[in-house]
Formats: sequence, structure tokens, C-alpha cells
Amino acid sequence: MAAWTWRFEKADGAEVEPAVVPEEFTTQGDAESWIGEYFKELREGGADQVRLFEDGTQIYGPMSLHAEEAQPAEEPGDSPEEPQDSAE
Repeated sequence: MAAWTWRFEKADGAEVEPAVVPEEFTTQGDAESWIGEYFKELREGGADQVRLFEDGTQIYGPMSLHAEEAQPAEEPGDSPEEPQDSAE
């Protein structure tokens, strides 16, 4: 059975000890669910990014733990550059 693990890093790639000790996960989905649940605590504990490994092979990363501020999507017609139909 595959073992899925996370590596916790500073922004420069240096490994750091996680604020929340993870387990070895048996599926990628379980590992990703766990990071989704604990990313704030991990970030507050000093980790800036993570890498996901399956049996020691990197699957992806680095993935930032710093979420960008979400910008609301513009609706069609919200932009002043777009002409709007007016029923007058």
C-alpha cells in the first residue's frame, strides 16, 4: 500500500518541523483533505509551503500555504469599459 506524506518548508525550501504532526496517509485524497483542514495551523507554525510525496517520490509541490486574497469575479456589464444595453 502506498504511503502519502507531506514535507513542510519555509519559502526558501528549507525543511521545517510542522506545527501539527501529520500521519502517513494511505490515499492522496486523505493527504489532501488533511492539508486542507490544517493549513492555517501549519502556516501559523512557520511553514510557508508543502510538497506531497508518494513512497518517497515527489508528486507535486511546492504548494504555498498562503492563500491569495480572493477577488470577486466581475459580472458581465460590471466593467465601465463594456457598453450596457439600456431599455429606456
